[in-house]
Amino acid sequence: MTATSIAPSRVDWQALADQALAGEVLSRSQAQAVLAAPDTELLDQLAAAYRVRRHYWGNRVRLHFLLNAQSGLCPEDCHYCSQSKISTAEIEKYPFMAQEKILAAAERANSLKAGTFCMVISGRSPSDRVFGDVLDAVRQVKARYPMKICACLGLLNEAQTQQLAAAGVDRVNHNLNTGENNYGEICTTHTFDDRIATLEAVQSAGMTTCSGGIFGLGEADDDIIDMALALRRLGVTSVPLNFLIPIPGTPLEGRQDLNPRQCLRILCLYRLLLPAQEIRIAGGREVQLRQLQPLGLYAANSIFVGDYLTTPGQAAQADYAMIRDAGFVLEGPDGEDIELPEVP
Repeated sequence: MTATSIAPSRVDWQALADQALAGEVLSRSQAQAVLAAPDTELLDQLAAAYRVRRHYWGNRVRLHFLLNAQSGLCPEDCHYCSQSKISTAEIEKYPFMAQEKILAAAERANSLKAGTFCMVISGRSPSDRVFGDVLDAVRQVKARYPMKICACLGLLNEAQTQQLAAAGVDRVNHNLNTGENNYGEICTTHTFDDRIATLEAVQSAGMTTCSGGIFGLGEADDDIIDMALALRRLGVTSVPLNFLIPIPGTPLEGRQDLNPRQCLRILCLYRLLLPAQEIRIAGGREVQLRQLQPLGLYAANSIFVGDYLTTPGQAAQADYAMIRDAGFVLEGPDGEDIELPEVP
């Protein structure tokens, strides 16, 4: 029996890492090569991405905690979402949570050592009443816990973002979700430009921005690249990368375009194109990365601990074990190293 020979790579992955560390943007052909690389080069890609990740983030992992503070009944038609008006998914639907429930969730997040508490509401944009309740909740959480607060409230104007900043919100999430050319394929009730306008309003109020996307929607490789370049142009600080959970009752319920290796290639590409940004492996990591989840930490430096909006995440203890076994440590709200906790 003869050993199978492996052709030498046509891409110098470490040279791409050098380029990213020098602040140079990968060309489109280089970015396409990352996504099109064979599986035999995956570990070389991860090594290059890890060099960049380690330069900016060391061996630290940030934890975020997600609270779905208002669920369902959304008038938008986002095809991937179980809360949209066109979804028939069987999910729990409820108005904005009572303050005591939000504080209980914040206590849970703090006990799990989350550095950021992410408060999310469904809908196109918040009503005046709900917006006031959000501001009250932010003030109460901020007064009790050291966590940073990220709010995800839909489309926002400059007056609203100014009020959020004054209440103590550190960051606002508003995902681009996909490349501009693909946006009309996944949503028709608002536009890519609407999302850009919200992010710009957040930045004008002095808050940092959190924006990423979802992969597995039927996008082309160029859409994946376009979104990364748009996020770079916008100067987004935190980038959550979701992998489609094809939820029954949504238009994308039967879609399965991803495999764990391709998910890792996407993570590597985003680290090379967004070298200094916080990159988070977000929704769908358990479903799409599966047994390769730990490898994702060599490109990304952040995960959610706990559940997602309408789907469960893996147990916190499994996340802690994954972080510990891969040789990483937790990063606290102020950038300090903290010990991995026992799950309360």
